[in-house]
Amino acid sequence: MCGIVGYIGDKEAAPILLENLKKLEYRGYDSAGLAVYNRDKIEVRKAEGRISRLEEILKGEEPKGSAGIGHTRWATHGRPSDINAHPHADCSGEFVVVHNGIIENYLELKEWLESRGHTFRSETDTEVLPHLVEEFYKGNSSNGGFELAVREAIGRAEGSFAVAIMSQREPDRIIVARKNSPLIIGLGDGENFFASDIPALLAWTKKVIVLDDGEMAILTRDGVRVSTFDGDLVTKDILDIKWGPGLIEKGGYEHFMLKEIHEEPRAIRDTLAGRINGRTGEVTLEEFELDADYIRQLKKISIVACGTAYHAGLVGKRVIEKLARVPVEVELASEFRYSDPMVGPDVLTIVISQSGETADTLAGLREAKARGSRVLAITNVVGSSVAREADDVIYTWAGPEIAVASTKAYVAQLVSLYLFGIYLGRRTGTLNASDSKRLVEEIRQLPQHVDMLFGRHEERVRDFAKEFAGCEDVFFIGRGLDYAVSMEGSLKLKEVSYIRAEAYAAGELKHGTLALIIRGVPVFALATQLDVYEKMLSNIKEVKARDATVIALAFEGDETIGKLVDYVIHIPRVDSLLTPVLSVVPLQLFAYYAAVARGCDVDKPRNLAKSVTVE
Repeated sequence: MCGIVGYIGDKEAAPILLENLKKLEYRGYDSAGLAVYNRDKIEVRKAEGRISRLEEILKGEEPKGSAGIGHTRWATHGRPSDINAHPHADCSGEFVVVHNGIIENYLELKEWLESRGHTFRSETDTEVLPHLVEEFYKGNSSNGGFELAVREAIGRAEGSFAVAIMSQREPDRIIVARKNSPLIIGLGDGENFFASDIPALLAWTKKVIVLDDGEMAILTRDGVRVSTFDGDLVTKDILDIKWGPGLIEKGGYEHFMLKEIHEEPRAIRDTLAGRINGRTGEVTLEEFELDADYIRQLKKISIVACGTAYHAGLVGKRVIEKLARVPVEVELASEFRYSDPMVGPDVLTIVISQSGETADTLAGLREAKARGSRVLAITNVVGSSVAREADDVIYTWAGPEIAVASTKAYVAQLVSLYLFGIYLGRRTGTLNASDSKRLVEEIRQLPQHVDMLFGRHEERVRDFAKEFAGCEDVFFIGRGLDYAVSMEGSLKLKEVSYIRAEAYAAGELKHGTLALIIRGVPVFALATQLDVYEKMLSNIKEVKARDATVIALAFEGDETIGKLVDYVIHIPRVDSLLTPVLSVVPLQLFAYYAAVARGCDVDKPRNLAKSVTVE
C-alpha cells in the first residue's frame, strides 16, 4: 500500500515525480502529493483523489527544482483529505517527509512533541517524523546536522516504515530509510532515484540497490551512501533488472489486467526456462538443493500465503502430496503467525508472495525461521524482502504485474509448484523417471494450450460476461483441484467486478449451500478431475434441478457434460494435476469482461492495493 518516489539530479523533478507516481498507482491510494526544493525553500503540493487531480492543480504551476519526493497515500491514520495527504512538514516547513507504513508509537511521540511546543496540522501518524527531525536537529545543527537528526528520529519510531526526508537547510541531499517496508534506489549518471517498487524506476535506470531493514541511504546527484541506522557503512550489491519498460506499459490493451492475462504463455515459458534438462527431462532447480539427509527427516511441508498466492498453495498441496507423498498443510499467513504453528527443523516452510513484501507472509516467514524451519520462497521480485530473508528462492519470472488482481503471477506460481513437486518426488523416490518426463513434457505444452484458449474461447467468455454482468450472485463449484481453482475464479470476480461470488466444494452443496441456488443464478462448474468426475456430474444435476444456469469447464471431447449444462468451455486434455493452469484462464477472462461491462475500474479496484505491506 502507498507509494514513495524521489529524484535528485539536474532535471526538473516535478514531471519525473508525477510520472513515477503513476507507475505506482497499482499499489492503491486515495491521495497524492509531492515536494520539490525550489531555490531557498521546499514547495509542497498535495491533494485528495487521483494523481490526475494533483496534475490539474499543478498545471502551469509546477514547483521548479531538481530534487524532490512524492507519495501516493492509502489512509490508515486519518481520513483521505488534502491535509492528511503526504508530504508532511515540521512547524517551520524546513523538513519534509513522505512515509509508507505505520508509526505504532505515534501518540506517545506526538504528546511529547506537543509538550515541547510543536503544532500538528494533520490526523496522520506520519507527521510525527518531520517534527522529530526538527526537534533533534536543534541539538545537532553544528555536528552532522540533518543526518544525525534523521538517525535519532527513526531510532525513536516504532513500527514499519519506508521514509524519505528532505531538508531546506541541506538541499543537496535526500535521506531515505527502511524498516519492514520496501524501498528501492535507482542509480543513474549524475542523478539518482528511489521508489517503493521497481516499475517506477525502469524508464530511467535498470541498476538498483535494495535497502534492507535497518538501513538508510543518503542520495546526492553524484552518489549514494548506505549505512545502518547506527551509522555503520554498508556495501550493497547492485542489481541489474532485466525487465524492459514495455512490460509496464499497456501495449495497446485497454487494461493491464487483460494484457497480463495474455502474457501468461510467456510467463510460463520464462518460469520454465533453464529449469528442465532438455536431454533427460529432469527438473533442475539450481537455486537450491535438498540433500538426502534433509529429505529423510522431513515430516511435512507448510505452505504460507495470502489471497491468490494462498489459492496457488492449495493447488501446490495436492501436487506435492500426489508426487512426493509428503504431507502438506496450507495456512493463511494472517493466521499462521498467531496459531502457535507446529513447524521446526523437520518442516519445510514454503512462503508464496508475488511482491515479496506481503506483510503477513513476511511475518510468517520470520516466525517459521525463528522456530528452526527451513524456508523456501516463491516470489516474483528479485531482491524483495521475502527473497532475501528466505533460505532458498524459486523466482517466478512473470515480469512486473501492474493490475491489482493477480493473473499471470498466479499461473507462474502454479508452474513453480509443479516443478518443485516433480523435483521433490524424484528425490523421495515416489515419482519414477518415466512419469516425471511425461509430466514435464505436458508442462512444456501449457503455453500453447493457453494461447489456444484465447483464440477459441475469449470472445465467447466476453459474451457470457455481458450476459451475466447484471447478476449480483455467481457461484463456483468443483472438487479437488477444481475446488482450489474455483476459489481463485471467485476471488477474481469479486475483486474486479464487485459481484458477490462464492466458491464451494461441490460435495458440500447438500450441507447448506444448495439453499442459495435459485432460478437463473449463474454457476461455474469445473469438471476436470477424472477421479471424481461422476460425482461432479451428480452435483451439476443438483444445481440444474434448482434451475440454475450452469457454465461447465471440461476436457475436449467430453460430450456427456454438454447434455446436462447450459454452456461448456472445453480445455485441452492434460494430466489432471495440470488443469488449474488452463481452467483458471476462462475464469480470469470472465472476471475481466464482467468488470468492463459493469464500468468498474479494472486495474485499480476500490479499497484494494496490489501489495499489502501492513499487517
